[in-house]
Amino acid sequence: MQRIGVLTSGGDAPGMNATLRAVVKAGTYHNLEVLGIEAGYIGLLEKRYRKLEILDVEEIVSYGGTIIKTGRTKEFQSETGFKKALANIKNLELDGLVVIGGNGSMKGAQKLVDAGVKVIGVPGTIDNDITGTDYAIGFDTACNIVTETVDRILDTATSLVGDTPRVFVIEVMGRHSGEIAMNSTLAGSVDGLLIPELEIDYDEVADNLKRKFEIGKNYGIILMAEGVGKVDDISRELEMRLGYKIRETLLGHQQRGGRPTFFDRVLASKLGAEAVNQLVKGENAKMVGVRNNVVEAVDLEVVNSEQKSFNDKNYELTKMICY
Repeated sequence: MQRIGVLTSGGDAPGMNATLRAVVKAGTYHNLEVLGIEAGYIGLLEKRYRKLEILDVEEIVSYGGTIIKTGRTKEFQSETGFKKALANIKNLELDGLVVIGGNGSMKGAQKLVDAGVKVIGVPGTIDNDITGTDYAIGFDTACNIVTETVDRILDTATSLVGDTPRVFVIEVMGRHSGEIAMNSTLAGSVDGLLIPELEIDYDEVADNLKRKFEIGKNYGIILMAEGVGKVDDISRELEMRLGYKIRETLLGHQQRGGRPTFFDRVLASKLGAEAVNQLVKGENAKMVGVRNNVVEAVDLEVVNSEQKSFNDKNYELTKMICY
């Protein structure tokens, strides 16, 4: 093995640059040439790449985003486009490829594996919805941003004296997964949680808030994942039950930017280096992850065929914390 490629695909996540640093450092340590494929799978289609050396990544561990850019493309899924990508991989003489990204990226990695390309995946998505790892790179940073927002809103919620309680709904990312909302609820002063995995019980949320108002609390904070529905519709439903105006906050892409946390930097370093180690050992068709605080490699087929199980214990804990 002499030359490997690395790409970041799909939505960006804090810690992707730290992963790139680890891949380049580990690759250089093993006397490998590392090519950064730009803009995800788009770079394979358009043969966009650049050689990455130590000085290119020496300072990027603290940077948000990804220096080799990321992107999404439907052309890669087409027969013509995929053949073009394979031809470019062959022309670049890549002996292996590290793919950093979420579920869609891992499916693309599997397609390359099926065509004979050696690939090791690294989970990078703030949604933390990938099977085979307890944590994906970027999740911790996103939760920290949400938790800080809850803290800030708590400051203003508890400052104003008035005759009626102030109720806030904060929408966070998570189209199909409530991981960000659920874990941030455990970390913040939250009174209600709405996630796409479970049907909304508006009466339960409203009754819990009313009970708190009756014992003297004069505000309420609710976290909802974007996959639950439109925040306007949800706010109106709650207003009808509570009789109070709802104030809305949409965090959006703030959760995907900014400097990665200590946890994400360490996780990225471990998984990026292990991805290279797997290739050097001759492994293929794997994704590296961390389970029970141990770095492990799991078959890509498992990652792509199984939905990450819902954490019932965490959800039950949020119900007690919100009570």
